[in-house]
Amino acid sequence: MSGTLYLVPTPIGNLGDLSPRAVETLGAADFVAAEDTRVTLKLLNHFGIKKPLVAYYRHNTQAGGQAILRRLLAGENCALVSDAGTPAVSDPGEELVALCVAHGVPVTALPGPCALTTALSVSGLPTGRFTFEGFLAMNKKNRRDHLKSLEREARTMIFYEAPHKLASTLADLCQTFGPDRPVALCRELTKLHEEVTRTTLGQALARYQAEPPRGEFVLVVAGATPQAPPAASPEEALERVARLRETGLGLKEAVRQVAQELDIPRNRLYALAVEREK
Repeated sequence: MSGTLYLVPTPIGNLGDLSPRAVETLGAADFVAAEDTRVTLKLLNHFGIKKPLVAYYRHNTQAGGQAILRRLLAGENCALVSDAGTPAVSDPGEELVALCVAHGVPVTALPGPCALTTALSVSGLPTGRFTFEGFLAMNKKNRRDHLKSLEREARTMIFYEAPHKLASTLADLCQTFGPDRPVALCRELTKLHEEVTRTTLGQALARYQAEPPRGEFVLVVAGATPQAPPAASPEEALERVARLRETGLGLKEAVRQVAQELDIPRNRLYALAVEREK
């Protein structure tokens, strides 16, 4: 019988955010797979946990993933962690989870720290629907193609960004969405110097072109204002009435339905329909 892969979220800045269940899971696992074993060793030492560590990161997902899979299939339990936050979200752990699922290995996810939901909740922007876009590509064309695909996105958008690329990313966001688009810049979340700046893309660009940023950023960008569909012409409305009449519907009921559907004055449409049927 195979073991289980446990996805264990780790603090994004405040060690107090590691849950009791996460501590228990790390302590019970046979081994821990970590993005950077040096970072994870400090975390384990802080909580008095001694476990074998194996490296699993972006450039060894193939060999590292197969090695972890063999141990899981042999019955060992593995706790997967990233340097900070929830593994498998904008993280190479995504590939390990897919590998385990393909081989029937149970995967259990623990809830916990995640920069994107933390930033979204504090942004002051709509949270009912959102899209997580992660890190934009380094290649300028790929970055701009990615942003071009989001030009009319109405949901709140979330991006991760490193400080040395922040100004160029803000410039690209301004070019795509316009300088007046609202944005919340969430810096060093949960850490000592946490800062949330709610402003516009243009104002943010002006600030960080003049002031080199420090710390990791989550950018929460407002979605596009939904555009109302173009109003139907009188001819289109009358055509819809005519099609309903062909199904046997009376004139008044056909006009009522079309007027409601197109949000147009019923009396005016009725008068046009009567004139047309003369």
